[in-house]
Amino acid sequence: MSVSKTVEEPVRGGKQAQLQEIEEATIRLCGDSGDGMQLAGTQFTNTSAILGNDISTLPDFPAEIRAPAGTLAGVSGFQIHFSSRDIHTPGDKVDTLVAMNPAALKTNLKDLEPGGILIVNSDSFGVSDLKQAKYAVSPLEDGSLKGYRLIRVPITTLNREAVKEMKLSPREADRCKNFFALGLVYWLYERSLEPTLKWIRDKFGKNPAVMEANTRTLKAGYNYGETVEALPVHYRVGKAAGTKPGKYRKITGNEALAYGMVAATQLANIPLVYATYPITPASDILHTLAEMKRFGVRTLQAEDEIAAIGMAIGASFGGALGVTGTSGPGICLKSEAIGLAVMTELPLVIIDVQRGGPSTGLPTKTEQADLLQAMYGRNGECPVAIVAPQSPADCFNIMFEAVRLAIRFMCPVFLLSDGYLANGAEPWLIPNPAELPKIEVRHPTPPNGNGAGFLPYKRDSRLVREWAIPGTPGLEHRIGGIEKEDVTGNVNYDPLNHEHMVRTRAKKIANIANEIPLLEVHGPAEGDLLVIGWGGTYGSITTAVERAQRKGYKVAQAHLRYLNPMPKNTAEVLKRYKKILVPELNAGQLCLLLRGLFLAPAESLSKVQGRPFLVSEIEDTIEQMLSDKGRGSSTLNVEGELIGDFIDDASRPR
Repeated sequence: MSVSKTVEEPVRGGKQAQLQEIEEATIRLCGDSGDGMQLAGTQFTNTSAILGNDISTLPDFPAEIRAPAGTLAGVSGFQIHFSSRDIHTPGDKVDTLVAMNPAALKTNLKDLEPGGILIVNSDSFGVSDLKQAKYAVSPLEDGSLKGYRLIRVPITTLNREAVKEMKLSPREADRCKNFFALGLVYWLYERSLEPTLKWIRDKFGKNPAVMEANTRTLKAGYNYGETVEALPVHYRVGKAAGTKPGKYRKITGNEALAYGMVAATQLANIPLVYATYPITPASDILHTLAEMKRFGVRTLQAEDEIAAIGMAIGASFGGALGVTGTSGPGICLKSEAIGLAVMTELPLVIIDVQRGGPSTGLPTKTEQADLLQAMYGRNGECPVAIVAPQSPADCFNIMFEAVRLAIRFMCPVFLLSDGYLANGAEPWLIPNPAELPKIEVRHPTPPNGNGAGFLPYKRDSRLVREWAIPGTPGLEHRIGGIEKEDVTGNVNYDPLNHEHMVRTRAKKIANIANEIPLLEVHGPAEGDLLVIGWGGTYGSITTAVERAQRKGYKVAQAHLRYLNPMPKNTAEVLKRYKKILVPELNAGQLCLLLRGLFLAPAESLSKVQGRPFLVSEIEDTIEQMLSDKGRGSSTLNVEGELIGDFIDDASRPR
């Protein structure tokens, strides 16, 4: 935290405190998965958004529904980066860490800045607590924390004292302690209590005792910060400057996907059918859409993944827009039905909120390892369109675009989000509905066969067939999974017809490139290095490139939101740079595509740890590549270890 201004405050409760103005701060609240850290973090985020800060968040919670209390596996955390300027990531290092128990301290301490503020619940460092976290000696006593500003707070005791008049059971009282910690952090960063107090009233209005208990402990935490001598300084982060005028709200990626879906189908004037099977981290999309029936939304929780996509395809056949959402394991199960949607050429949106794999993998951690599965993970030649959002707010825009492309080109569209985008939050400028692009839907009414009835695979200049509604008089037709004769749709096994249909379906997808934006480059139009990425790596890449540019490096950035087809100028952009770096949260899948499709000298920076890139990881690699050392055509992980060459020099053509 760099301090821009210090103000001496009036003496309160016998304490003289300083108020320091800073540009930005990153905090992390962590504790047991039953300690309410996600709720406390969300409240801090909402309050910061209301105050006008730019924000970026990183919720981090265990996959287990309820791991044993106090264990390392059961730690839940919530990181918030808030700033008075434009930011793109939840922050590399933490300025303030709140640890509610020893396990939370042990799993998160490594991310605290040297000299950072460390607030611990000293009541939870008993012998059994330490044993659960595998501490032989209390870190509060052995000197291991001397590099930090350690603040010991008996949070459990002070919380119980604050709520004792409410006659709650010890268990009920302890459930309020997250708000004591939140109140303390509110004082530390000069946040208003009122947004959270209003939330408490709205949430617990029908339970006066719980409402009053949470109110009292929130205020008690705030007042403790104001009076305790161990905290002589608190901080102010001003309103973000240069923000575009308009009405904003905090939004997560999953919420934005749901709103984008509804907005697009409303403007297209067609029903929306969302069919899914619950799976982390995509389930919140269903939860959000289930509350939007007033917009003609129909949600279906199917018995399995295969049934869910079958329902979505059936909805599209009937004239609605079918959408299905899942994560990587669900895509595996849906693959045959995706092929059916390709063969029948029906509009369908498939949301893949990627997580760590393979198999069950890391259900609550992020990854980008489904790109090649989306491109090629079906039998036969089975092309689909693929798009990917770059931030939580961009999930709205890219969902709108996925719906547009699915309808305009009568094809399945993959939308590749990830766990980081799905659960992360940032301010979102609420768009004016009148300014959103219209989505035109045309259903034929007269037969198109010039006396021969309706021809389902008769195409326009873009190779797109018509979307006929079943039951329309004169439009009786056959579609299905067996290869069809071009134009007529009759079952056909002729070899030349099959090749023609395969190439026609592929060409139709390729034609999408004519109606999507060109790839933009930020930085020099040509030069030493281009850093290119896709999906949720946008924030880390952008910040790293901006830092490198300020240091004088000739480095540029491009980010792919359209992955199949890629923008028409992709090859031309790649040719303008001597070196190309591709950071991604997989073992190098986009890098492989760029090499294979464009023969680009791309080099992969790979990370598969279930966590987003740190800005420093990309920044350091940029500096290494632009030094005299070079790297060669290899794939490295963020630890700098070689994990494989895509092309063995000995096997190159001579």
